[in-house]
Amino acid sequence: MGAAAWEPPSPQVRELIRQGAELAVRAPAAWLDELDEATLSAAHHRDLADDPALRAATRASNRSNLLFWAAANVQAPGARVKANVDASQVNIARDLVRRGLNETALDAYRAGQAVALRRWTEICFALTTDHDELRELLDVSSRSIAAFVDDTIAGIAEQIARERQELTSGSHAERLETVSLILDGAPIPVGRAEQRLGYRLAGEHTAAVVWSEGPDAELADLDRAAELVAGHGAGHVAGHPGVGGDPRPLTVLAGAGTRWVWVHGRPDREQLRSRAADIPGVRIAVGSTGDGVDGFRRSHLDALTVQRMLDRLSSPHQVASHDEVELVALLTADPKSAGQFVRRVLGGLETAEPEVTEAVRAFVAAQCNASHAASRLYVHRNTLLRRLARADQLLPRPLASSVVDVAAALEVLRWRTGA
Repeated sequence: MGAAAWEPPSPQVRELIRQGAELAVRAPAAWLDELDEATLSAAHHRDLADDPALRAATRASNRSNLLFWAAANVQAPGARVKANVDASQVNIARDLVRRGLNETALDAYRAGQAVALRRWTEICFALTTDHDELRELLDVSSRSIAAFVDDTIAGIAEQIARERQELTSGSHAERLETVSLILDGAPIPVGRAEQRLGYRLAGEHTAAVVWSEGPDAELADLDRAAELVAGHGAGHVAGHPGVGGDPRPLTVLAGAGTRWVWVHGRPDREQLRSRAADIPGVRIAVGSTGDGVDGFRRSHLDALTVQRMLDRLSSPHQVASHDEVELVALLTADPKSAGQFVRRVLGGLETAEPEVTEAVRAFVAAQCNASHAASRLYVHRNTLLRRLARADQLLPRPLASSVVDVAAALEVLRWRTGA
């Protein structure tokens, strides 16, 4: 596998490689960010970049590869580094297969290789000014990096082949294939789809995406969270145990750190939020509620919209549903523009005391009725009025003339910061 072998470096160059590798082990955060950006930014890598769990797995893989190569060169400078097929790489292989992707996604490693080689070259130029040493140092290390990336890609490709074989031989593959056909709008007969899924497509559905962004997602935690969604899905449609008497949920493994879930009816959002707090490493995005096959599909797409919104805002919220964030998802499709909007509309209110921003929210929610807002906050009306006056001092424009904009900006702020 990989590039041809090379001559062992001279003792002087071996020492330079060791020194450089020690620096690479402690790579600045900016270098790692650049590596992630290169890996995820290419247009044909959007499937990696758009999915929070896949992106987190890719970042973990990037760091694993960098540290693996650097640590090996601290121990044996200039020697060929074996392929890195640790747990983070296995997770990448599993996720790619379960999302229907293939080995071409591994081309992302080439973009990362270019960044790593450029940064390594900077390290080399800082280590020596001797032209002969520098030439040998760059030659040996560039061959080493190329061989390591080749071997690692080959190792992951082998793992992908094993994962694909495993998945295509089980019932999971059938469920995932059927769900994918429904989501793509393929004309699969409803009866056949229900038989393969073990789930009724009639009635109302609510979809959820359950995922973990951590590199070591606990599968048991993901399954527990999926069960929470399912447990709250039934019993919320006019007091019945489930639509059509069939409360069974559908859960599909969409990746090592992701579950797709569908339930009949509508989960109780506040109960779900309360119980999910016991599983802090897992996040839940709940879609809209819709009827039949179209509702099945639309609810899932809405859940994905919520998931991506939480991710791009780096939101601290663990659970969110489409009905409460639909406007924010639209406003924050471009995070930079959304940030400018919040700053322009709120001015100093963006960083005001929580009781001031909460007073404004309550006032707007009460249709600008101060008495009703004070009652909701359990404060005296005069206390509320003082807080609203403080808000007017901080806002670029008076609240009375910018209620809609302020309310929208405060919603973005709430989901971005939790404030």
